[in-house]
Amino acid sequence: MSTVNFSAPEDIKTAFNITFEGKNKSAVIADLMREAGERAQSQQRNKDAFQRILQRRQQAPSVTAAQLRAAREQGRP
Repeated sequence: MSTVNFSAPEDIKTAFNITFEGKNKSAVIADLMREAGERAQSQQRNKDAFQRILQRRQQAPSVTAAQLRAAREQGRP
């Protein structure tokens, strides 16, 4: 296992130590780092998907309001 050194404000360190008293703090930090990495990857996937949707919308044929209204009317019984 590797070692990671970082600095944190004293109030955050104190709150962390109180919250996770009696726990394996190295394991807690490793889990938090893993979650942060997964969250960042998920956010990037969401951004990428959004960009793909925007690109596809630019290539989609344009439809007028009248055409949309007519299509809705045709779909009604």
